Parts: sequence; C-alpha cells; structure tokens
Amino acid sequence: MNIAFVTDDGKTISKHFGRAQYYLVVGIENDEETSRSLREKMGHKHFSGEDAGRERADGPHGLSPASQNRHSRMLEAITDCQVIVAGGMGQGAYVSMQEGGKQVFVVAMNDINEALEAFKAGTLEDIADLVH
Repeated sequence: MNIAFVTDDGKTISKHFGRAQYYLVVGIENDEETSRSLREKMGHKHFSGEDAGRERADGPHGLSPASQNRHSRMLEAITDCQVIVAGGMGQGAYVSMQEGGKQVFVVAMNDINEALEAFKAGTLEDIADLVH
C-alpha cells in the first residue's frame, strides 16, 4: 500500500492541499515502511492561466467540471497510492479524491512520521471540520 502525504518540505503535512508543492509517498507492507519518495504535485499555481471564474457559474466552488478536472490532474502523480493525508482541503478536492478511489484523511497532525504511525495503528482520524 502507498500513502501520499501532502507536504511542502517532506517532513510536515501541508495545511492546504491545493497549494502544497509535493507528495511524500510512503510504501507500507505488513505494517513496515518499504519506501519513501518525494513527488512533485500539481497545484493552484499550475492552473493560474485557466479560467477559474467559470467554475462558480457551473455550480458550488470546487465541484464544477473545470475544478474536478484540475483535481484529477493533481492525482496523476499518485495513481499508485490508495491513501491521501492532508492538513486541510476544500470540499471539491475532498470529493474528487474520494471519487478517484482514494481514502482521504484530513488531519490536525503536523508531523508526517506521527501520522504514519497513527495510520499503521488504525488511529488516524479524518476530521470533517478541516474540510472547507
């Protein structure tokens, strides 16, 4: 199993999914870490030339077809991951990640290693209040 932690530095969990620069992908097998790799993540800066104004006309923020397309493009770097862990995420991205087959955890933790241990222990919690 591969877990993608949304990060800017490879050590801490980013509080903003869309603005984060990287995914730290951790491979787990039999509750043991087997690999780590830092992967570039597409984010808001990659889509700055696209017409974001039309997404409001198509429906609620982050749930328009244009937004959903951007979110699916953000997933391209982690097609081999089953789980995403972020410190904050918009409702549209949250829905897109789930529809993309990912188990999503939006957490209050900062440290990737602590969150990884909580995930392995089965105690990592998805906090709905951090989805906005």
